[in-house]
Formats: sequence, structure tokens, C-alpha cells
Amino acid sequence: MAGGYDKDFLRILTEKLNIVDVASSYMHLEKKGGTYWACCPFHHEKTASFHIDENRQFYHCFGCGVSGNVITLVREMENVDFGDAVKMLAERANLPLPQTSFDGEKTAELKRKRDTLLKIMNDCAHFYLDNLNSGKADAHIEYILSRGIPAGVVRSFGLGASLNYYDLPKFLLAKGYSKQDMVDSGAVNEVDGRLSDAQGGRLIFPIINAFDEVVAFGGRALKKTDFAKYKNTKETLIFNKSKMLYNINRLKKLRRAGGLKEVIMVEGYMDAISLHQGGFKNVVASMGTSLTQEQARFIKRYCDTVLISYDGDGAGQKANMRGLEILKSEGLDVRVVPLPEGLDPDDVIKQRGADAYRECLNNAMPLIDYKMSVARRSFDINKPEEKIKYVGEALKIVRSAETSAERELMLKNLRDETGISFESLNRDLQQIPAEKQEREEEQTKIAADSADVNVKASRFVAAAILFGARYTRDINIDEIPFANDVHSLVAGYVKSKALLGEKVTLSELFDFFDEGTPEYEELCRILDLNDGENLDGEVPQKYFSDCLARLKSDSIAQAIEEVKKQFAAADGVEEKRQAAALLQQLIKQKEKIKSGDIR
Repeated sequence: MAGGYDKDFLRILTEKLNIVDVASSYMHLEKKGGTYWACCPFHHEKTASFHIDENRQFYHCFGCGVSGNVITLVREMENVDFGDAVKMLAERANLPLPQTSFDGEKTAELKRKRDTLLKIMNDCAHFYLDNLNSGKADAHIEYILSRGIPAGVVRSFGLGASLNYYDLPKFLLAKGYSKQDMVDSGAVNEVDGRLSDAQGGRLIFPIINAFDEVVAFGGRALKKTDFAKYKNTKETLIFNKSKMLYNINRLKKLRRAGGLKEVIMVEGYMDAISLHQGGFKNVVASMGTSLTQEQARFIKRYCDTVLISYDGDGAGQKANMRGLEILKSEGLDVRVVPLPEGLDPDDVIKQRGADAYRECLNNAMPLIDYKMSVARRSFDINKPEEKIKYVGEALKIVRSAETSAERELMLKNLRDETGISFESLNRDLQQIPAEKQEREEEQTKIAADSADVNVKASRFVAAAILFGARYTRDINIDEIPFANDVHSLVAGYVKSKALLGEKVTLSELFDFFDEGTPEYEELCRILDLNDGENLDGEVPQKYFSDCLARLKSDSIAQAIEEVKKQFAAADGVEEKRQAAALLQQLIKQKEKIKSGDIR
């Protein structure tokens, strides 16, 4: 059972939903013939190679090799596990969820653990909230008032208070939770057998995922400490900070309500809350961590433009250059919001108002212009030696521009800024080797195909059968010696559907394999062959015959070697006679195939 759900339920669920309808809520689809195409949401590309087959209800990207059905699509687009994807789709289809029957003790325990940790974090959130309203959290209230956060916003973001290190563990023990589950949740620490609140004494910011589940906490120290001013609870089964963004739950609701033009990314909780309070709802925070590829892909699923609004000091912005490059590498339009020196977004809102911050957003600069501004601040061009260093750095940035027109414009600006002639700058530019650009297909997830010729032949035969090529109609599937178990399974699936008089639905095939396994990857390679005219026409038909002949010939060759071993090992005359007769028969079969008769 996939994810603990009966296959009949999953079949009914996928039949009630059209993958095209579901996919269209995430991406723009263009119909060409009987299929739909889009730019792949899982890798950066300019030409659409993401293909959706409405008839067979599956997707496949001919660029990066990813494939799946409607459940896989939602799981990847929403960054959730299998069970949550099924819940979302069942809700969409108005289909009640059955009781799950999990496959094995390990899976059952994993689900129990996850559910327990989520319940602990939810109870902690209520505990912290009650503390804030208990009349004992004067320092926490004082800090909230000093930051000008109104009561409504405090409630909306679920801010709370930890009063000490020991009340929370006592509270959770009284609720019946085990010490191990409390520690595994990240909310509680254990040192030398003693339990303590991991956020002891801090102002609490619940970290909520896209499903409105509390998965972690951020804490702000209220007095001078040797520890970090801000810290998150540790990574757990339910919290991976490299895949999480603060305030993502509200961003998801905004997209559903009417789409997003852009996402504002800030560094911390307070910046996100302050911007939200100022009317900028489309904000998320990276929680002070370096941006990751997972976060970049997560944002891309919501919109294509991200405005980076980090602190106004040069050091704060320069330190995050690599993160900005990661965002750009995922195909996002990255723009950097210039802020007054020394101010963060919260300061701008508080000191100068929402209109002043809006003006900063309007002046957001493309990433390449931002790189130039960072380089400019790093050198004193009034000093000849510093000017030369600056020009060297600037030319490297100019070299990375995507078009000749952009490079020419940047060179002219550099000329005006430094007083160095355009011709000199251009000559120096030509001496700088272009950064080695990986071809789009080399950036893909799918590894280079190193399969031997028999496996490739077996793969093509399986693909032709799966996609119903006309020249496969009279082929006896049971007599094909496939080189790979996945190919045998695919062909057997097609045969079983034919015997039942049912339509081949590729979405069912994805339930047979776990994503990320070699078997799943091999299924994706089979689907890769359904591209253009790979399976149609006289040439593919001839290739199919050659592949079939190779598989049968190879199978017979292996059988011949086995019989030779039997002959050599035989003790009696009768055994040798039988082995010799079988050997002669196999040799005749091989010659028959060699002559072109593959029946």
C-alpha cells in the first residue's frame, strides 16, 4: 500500500482528478496537439520541455527527466510528503479519506512520531501564548510595545512568552508526553538527565509550515546574553530549516486568493511582521540562514520574482551574494531593494512609514546592478591603485551579463564613472574568459545514461509496448526476455490491462516504485522515449525489431553458455547426449534470429 492507502482508493482518487486541471493551478500550460506543455517547475529552462499527457494522466520533463502522476506533482509543488499530498487532493476531489493501513511497523511508527511531534508543538504554542497573557510576562510585553506591534498582529502571528527554563517540560510531562518525544520535537533540551525549555526566557515566534502546522519556534532574547540574540529550535522530523521560510503559510493563502506578482524576502521574524503590519503581506523571512536551493525552488512555485530586502549596511548584503546567485540559478528574477545605510526594513517602516518603504521597493535593482554597487562600495576610486582593482572586479561582472546590449551599456556607465575610455575597457573585457556556462541539459537532475546496449534495447521495447506503438500489437509479451525487472513489470502491466479491457493509465505505474530509487529512475528513462517521433514511423519499427532480436539473441547466448557448462560437468553418456541436443536446438534458434526471424 502506497503511503498506507489502499491502491483502489488511490486509483479512484487519481481518476476523479484531471492532472491538467491540477497542474494549471501551478503553471501556465500550452496545448499542442493532444498534450500540454510548460516550462519545467523543477529546473530552470527557457524552452518548454515539461509535458503532460492528459490521456494517460502523467507528466514528464524531457529536460531533467522527472516524471510522476497527480499525487507526485502536488507533493513536489507543495513540498509535502505523500500523505499530505493525498489529503490535499482528496479534499479537492471531495473524497473522504479512508483509514490508512500502514505497510510495516517502521512506517506506522514514523507516522505516529510525526503526529506526536506536531501535537507537542501545537501544545507548546498555546502554552507560550497563555504565558504572554498571564500577567507574568512584563519583559516580553515591554519589548512588544517597544517595537510597536499591535495586539492584533501579536495574535495573528501567535507570539508567545517563555518565562523560564522549567515550566514547559513540566507542562508537557503533565500532558502525558514521553521525555524522548519532547526532546525529539526540539522544544525541550535534555542535559545530564534534566529537561529544560529550549527557548527559555525568550519571546517566542511560532514557525508555521504551509499547512498551518507549528513545526518549530524562533526565540528572541530579552536581555544581554552570551548566547545568540535570535535562535531557532533544532532541526527535527517535522522541521528542516533549509526547506522552510517564515510566514510561508500566509504567502500560500495570498497566492490562492489571487496570485502573487512578487515575493519580498527579509532576514528575520521582526522584519516580516513589521512589513505585514505595514501592509506588505507578500513577505517571507529566511530566518537568518543562508538561502538554499530548496528555498529557491519553494519560492518559484509561488511566483517568478523575488525582492531581496536585507539590512541596509554593506556587510549585511554582501554576505548573502551566494544566496542571491542560488535564487537566480533557479530561474527567478532577483531584484535587490536598496535601503538607507544602517537601516533594516523594520526601521524604514517605523521611522519613515510604509510609503517610504514602497519607494524602496520601486527602486529595486536587478542582481547584476546590485553586484556592481557592492563592488563600487569596496574600493576608493580616487586612488589609482584602488580604481584599477575596481575596474577589474567590475569587468568580471560585466562579462556575466546575458546580452551584448547590456554589456555595452554597463561599459559606458563604467567609462563615465572611472574616466577610462570605452575602447580600453572593451579590450580588457575581451581578455576575461567567459564563465563556463553549464548547458541546460547538463544542469538536469537525471544522470548520464551509462546503461549497456541490452538494457537500452530492453528499455525501448518496454516503451513501445507501454505507449501502444502499432508494431507491438502482435508481439507475445511473455516471450520477451527483458534485461531489466522494471521493463518486465511495465510490459506485464500493459498486458494485464489489455486482458481486463481497461485503459493503460500511467499514473498507476508510479505507485509501484518509491521515488528516488533506481527502479523509479528507470521508469523515468522509459518515459523519456515518448518524445516526438521516437516511437512512430518505419525507423522506430525497424529499431524495435533489432532490439527484440538483440534481447532474444542475448538470452539464447546466455542459455548456450549455461548448457555448455552442463555438458562439461555431465558424468554419464545420456546426460551429455541430452545437453548436446539442447545445445544444437539453441544454436538453430540463434541462427534463425540472426536471419531476421524474431518470432
